[in-house]
Amino acid sequence: MTSTTQAPRTILRVDGSVRTNGSVTRDLTTRFIESITESNDVAVLRHDLAKGLPLIGEDWVGANFTPEEDRSAEQKQTLKLSDDLIADLKAADVLAIGLPIYNFGVPAGLKAWVDLIARARVTFRYTENGPEGLLTGKKAYLLVASGGTVVGSDIDFATTYMKHALAFVGITDVTIIAADRMAVDAEASLAKADGELTAAANTLKLAA
Repeated sequence: MTSTTQAPRTILRVDGSVRTNGSVTRDLTTRFIESITESNDVAVLRHDLAKGLPLIGEDWVGANFTPEEDRSAEQKQTLKLSDDLIADLKAADVLAIGLPIYNFGVPAGLKAWVDLIARARVTFRYTENGPEGLLTGKKAYLLVASGGTVVGSDIDFATTYMKHALAFVGITDVTIIAADRMAVDAEASLAKADGELTAAANTLKLAA
């Protein structure tokens, strides 16, 4: 798939919010995906990070740095969650990532997800010209909500981080749909996000 020139066949949904009820990003992500799938036959893979993910540690790093053919059964098991997350990421044409901004950055579970899917020789590689992402040809949408942080401002370290992390593994086509500054004017923020959501979903539906 090259950006929005083809309708998605598989969507990977990643919910970063720790809230399972009353989450703005979950609501936005649900409505975004439903608007796409209502007229298209699309498979939806889902990773709900509400309860977090295991943090990488010394054993994980050791297993990751060991050549695949030399890994022990224990090391392979250590990397299994990472392998499974990456398999879903590779299968997806489109990513829909629910991104609440917590204290100017991303939720801990979403940071752990990035750590688990950023794997040298698997999702990126180092070349003489610098790192090269291997997951090209995908489209990502960040469904964002914040209390007071303006998306794209100097204190927004969440969307800038996610865009950079995705680009690092080869996903450079990223669209932000934002209900930011909800604590200031929730109605206006949601209305703006709804307009952006509808426009983005219609673009994908028109590609069908």
